[in-house]
Amino acid sequence: MRSHTAACSKYQEYIEEGVRSTAQNQPAIISSVPNRFTFSCPYCNCQNLDQDGLVEHCTTQHARDMRQVVCPICASMPWGDPNYRSTDFFQHLKIRHTFSYDTFVDYATDENTMIQEALQRSLME
Repeated sequence: MRSHTAACSKYQEYIEEGVRSTAQNQPAIISSVPNRFTFSCPYCNCQNLDQDGLVEHCTTQHARDMRQVVCPICASMPWGDPNYRSTDFFQHLKIRHTFSYDTFVDYATDENTMIQEALQRSLME
């Protein structure tokens, strides 16, 4: 059977037609979920840095650059302001980004619900 399907022109045409129709019918996938896993450096636009990589890159490569920049991590968060420029970006990185928000935040839940859950958990302890 394998040797027949490898040599059969009708079978090859059938497969090619299936591939063409599948490729034509695929919708463009555009995700409405923001990327919160990789970031670009706000100084040199170095891309695909995870949170720890961004912190390390900025502190080793741009420690003397005092320009006010937008924190790409904060800008990607639901509560983030993509226009806010930090006056001391390196201090901001040390204070705000020593842990991953993904560990502690459910992005699909609103703030009031998270506060209520935190209060309920604290009452249980």
